[in-house]
Formats: sequence, structure tokens, C-alpha cells
Amino acid sequence: MRTSLKSGAAPKEPQIDQFIRYEQLWSLLVDLRVGVFTVDAHRKITSFNKAAELMTGYKEEEVIGRFCHEVFLNELCYGECKYHEAVLAEQKTLSFDVEIVDSRNERQMVTKIVTPLYDANQNTMGCMEIFQDRSTFEELINRIRYDQQQLKIILNNLDIGILTVTRGNLISFFNTMAESISGFNRKEVLGKPLSTVLGNEAGRSVSLMQQCIETGKSHSNNKGWITSRTGDPIPIRANYMALRNDHGKIVGGLATVQDLSLIDHLSRAISKRYTFADMVGKDPSMQKIFQIIPVIAASEATVLIEGPTGTGKDLLAQVIHNQSNRKNKPMVKVNCAALPDNLLESEMFGYAKGAFTGADKDKPGRFQEADGGTIFLDEIGDLPLSLQAKLLRVLEDKEFYPLGSRKTTKVNVRIIAATNQGLERLVKEKRFREDLFYRLNVIRMEMPPLKQRKGDLPLLIDHIVKSLGARRKTGPIRIAEDAMEILLNHDYPGNIRELENILVHALILCEEGVIERRHLPLSLQKGVSEPAPSDASSKDAAATPHLSERELLVQILVRHHWNRGETARELGIDRTTLWRKMKKYHVLPS
Repeated sequence: MRTSLKSGAAPKEPQIDQFIRYEQLWSLLVDLRVGVFTVDAHRKITSFNKAAELMTGYKEEEVIGRFCHEVFLNELCYGECKYHEAVLAEQKTLSFDVEIVDSRNERQMVTKIVTPLYDANQNTMGCMEIFQDRSTFEELINRIRYDQQQLKIILNNLDIGILTVTRGNLISFFNTMAESISGFNRKEVLGKPLSTVLGNEAGRSVSLMQQCIETGKSHSNNKGWITSRTGDPIPIRANYMALRNDHGKIVGGLATVQDLSLIDHLSRAISKRYTFADMVGKDPSMQKIFQIIPVIAASEATVLIEGPTGTGKDLLAQVIHNQSNRKNKPMVKVNCAALPDNLLESEMFGYAKGAFTGADKDKPGRFQEADGGTIFLDEIGDLPLSLQAKLLRVLEDKEFYPLGSRKTTKVNVRIIAATNQGLERLVKEKRFREDLFYRLNVIRMEMPPLKQRKGDLPLLIDHIVKSLGARRKTGPIRIAEDAMEILLNHDYPGNIRELENILVHALILCEEGVIERRHLPLSLQKGVSEPAPSDASSKDAAATPHLSERELLVQILVRHHWNRGETARELGIDRTTLWRKMKKYHVLPS
């Protein structure tokens, strides 16, 4: 049963429209899952929906015509009535939390919304009250709070800095690692502009973040800087992405920040290792190289280093870089013979998002990583003709197109190239572009094979043994006369690299601090020389295995139970190089 608000009186003519609107409104509210009831001007209940019946335990016919305080029995009914408060304040709605007592004498907390009802003449007809069980809301709120707490715990324990910003680039979240990297406490930066943390790099970083927020596309900065709270520059790698709500609308941005300080420190430490002291030699050919290195390093000219495999061309390139004005910038090495042709282009020049299947974001190439510094192109003679044209453009215009991109990328790099092949011969055979050869051949340096500078062998052996001993933390190492005689009379077709491998092999087997004949590879003990690598091609050279190097690989792999990580660490090479050597010499685990 439901009565009109003005019980017992027919609605006046001006009230007909208002009455119709009330009937339409009630028809919408009656089936809602929230409790709804109305009272007249005397606070007597005039209507009561199904949800209200379920929540209170009273049937509609039990409450119609009764005062609301008789039904709900809440303390507010015996104090200042919220209905009258709403009417007197001329408010459209008033919401509050209150505890009610149901028909079973059980208490429950509800949220009420009170809305006065007026007739066409703006006279008060009564009031509509909507109420909802708060336990559902509290459970949901507690669940949201729990989920947020769990998410914060996870984010705060990641070993990468994470921060979020609003659409206006104001910081809204700052995890523990972000605090550690920047030196700022989150209380200092929350609500502050992104530039507060990023310092001098703010322009570029804020721009990248703003692009993410405006376009929804992710961006990355592989080598940037932030200014710490103490004013120190910190090298970082950062990724920026848009944050969306449940409806897909962009509401802000997120940045992940990785501290590159340790990597940067190690890179500088590694670079500083290679100085003139590492290039040992009294031979006139080496003395000539030592004399011109400072002059070459001071210039910006392209350098072409030629010489047989294993003569130390990469060491010479590193020394030139470390003596140049670019020494505080990266030196990036690319072995042109180490990667398949179809991967070499993306490795050298990078690629754009969508360039091929799996390219879900832009990736910078080695040239971009070397920007401002030096790029060392080893085995340049193996560079495919298709990439030679692209390299020529870099030399001429200092720019290139990443794979799949229509936009050029500008770089400032110095190029040092090396080869164990005769590039002039490759030009005649149409395997190397003539114009590229002349661009590379501005300054040509030649590293002599070890057999042409045998007078340097005692110096080299002593230098290598001391270096290896220091690395392995062993005591002083002495070489017995019979072993030294073999070492001095060997031809070393693998050059300095072969000499190093032989001495590493001997040091592994040597237990008493004295390298004897029996500690040397069997091929040397028997007086068998290794075939020299062909100058025709590094790929052709790979067909003839260096026995001592193969024996060395097997020996160390067995020693470390075929653990490639430990073996690579023992040899002082990376895992990729080790795997390449294992495939080259068919040294693979069964």
C-alpha cells in the first residue's frame, strides 16, 4: 500500500504535474536495491520500497502512516531531525551515516541521503530518504585499501625507481628505489612538478612524459641524467608510459628509472685499463705506433687499423679512444662478422616500432649508443654491401634511417674500423665499396704479426703472466727454462691472442708457481706449429681451428663442468664470444 504525500486530500490543480513527476520517480526507485521511503510534512511514512523491507525486516503495510522514528529507532530521530535540518537549510540533499535498529532488534550502519520534496508552489510536501547498508561499501573500501597497500609493497620492493605523475606532471607516487636513486624523500616531492626530481634533464624528460600523456605512446631514454638532492649528476635509463583508468582514459603517466651509476663506473674502469702500458713492445714497428697515437687520438679523423687476427687491433682502438677528447663518452664495439646479415642492420642502426614482427617499441642501435663517443667496427671487411651504403651516409652526413623508420637520426661519432683482410683487394673483387674504402682510409695503421717482432716476446710473456697472476690472485709465477725456450721459438700464427691463451692454459695446470714444459699445450710440446689464419676472410679462417685455443676451451670447460658463465669469466671474455668459439671449434656438450 502506498499513499500520497498529502494523505486524505485530493491534489490541487497546480500540483497535478508535480504529482505525476513523483509517481514517475517512485516507479524508478521502487525496484532499486537501495532502500527508499518517503515521509509527509508530518514525518509520517507514505511509501516504502522492497529493498527497504529487506533491510529493516518490516513490510510496507506495517510502516505506512507511522512516524519514521518509530520504525528506524536511531538516535538522530530523538535529537535534531535531519529532515528538518535539510528543509531549514534549503539544501537539495543531505547525506550522513547513522545506525538503525531493524525488526529483529539488530543494529546496522547505513548511509542516508535526505532530499526534501516540494510542490509546484515550492511548498514542502515531505521528504524522500535513500539508505544503503554501509557494510558493503566498507568491505569494498577495505578491499581497495588492501589492494593499494599490496601494490605499494610490491612497487616499493622493486629494484627499479618508479614514479607516477598527474596529467599536469605533478608527482603522485614515488617508490623507495626512486628515493634511493634521487636522494629525495617522497614527502618532499609528492604534489611537486616532475622537474623537482629531474633537475637539468627536466626539459627532455618532461617532454617525453607529456608526449606519453598526450598520445598514449611509450617513450624511452637509454642514457639520461638526473640531478640528485645533493646536486650530483646521476646517469639513468628511463622509460615513460601513459596511465589509464578502467575506462581507458589517460589520467597521468608513469616512469621507470634505472640507476646506471655502477655500469657507468665499471665502463670507465674498464676503459682506463687500456693505456700505453698495456701495449708492450720495443720493436721499431711498435715504437712507430706509440709515437703517432697521441697525434691520431687528438684528431677527429676516421682510423683504419689493419693486421692479422690476434695482433691487438681492438686494444689499439681502445687506447686511441682513451687518449682522445671523447674519452669520457662511450666506446661501443661491433663485430661485423659476428652477426647474420639480417640482424646486423638492426643491431648497428636500431629499429622503429612495427619494423618487423615483435618490434613492439623503438630500439636504439649501436651508433646511437655511441653518440658523442667512438664506435669500433671490427672485421669491417665482412660488412654486407647493403650496409656499406648506409655506413657511407653516416660518414658523410652524420645521420641514418633506423630500420623501419621514415625519420633520420643524427649522431656524432668517431669511427675506428679494423680488418684482417686487405680492403684494397676486396675493392678490386667488388666485395667492398671503393668510396667507403677511401672514407675509412683517412689514417691507416698496421699492427705487425708477432712473428715479425719476436724480440718483444720476453716482454710480452712477462707482462701477460703478471697480469694473469694479478687477476687470479696467485703469487709470483716463474717460467722454467725448457718452457721458455718453447715459448720463444714458437711462430704464433694466432699472434698475441694465441700467446695469452697458451699462458692461461699453463697457469691453470701450474700448481707450484713454476710453468714447466708439461704445462704447455701438447701441440707446443711436440713442436707442432698451428696453421696461420687466412687473410682472405675471417670466415675462411674459422674453418681451420687453432688447436691450442680449442684445447684451452675444452680444458677450462671441463674444469668448470661445462658452465659457460664460469668459463667465460676465467677467460676474460663474454658468454656470447665463448659460445661463438665453441661453435667455431665444434666444442659443444653432448
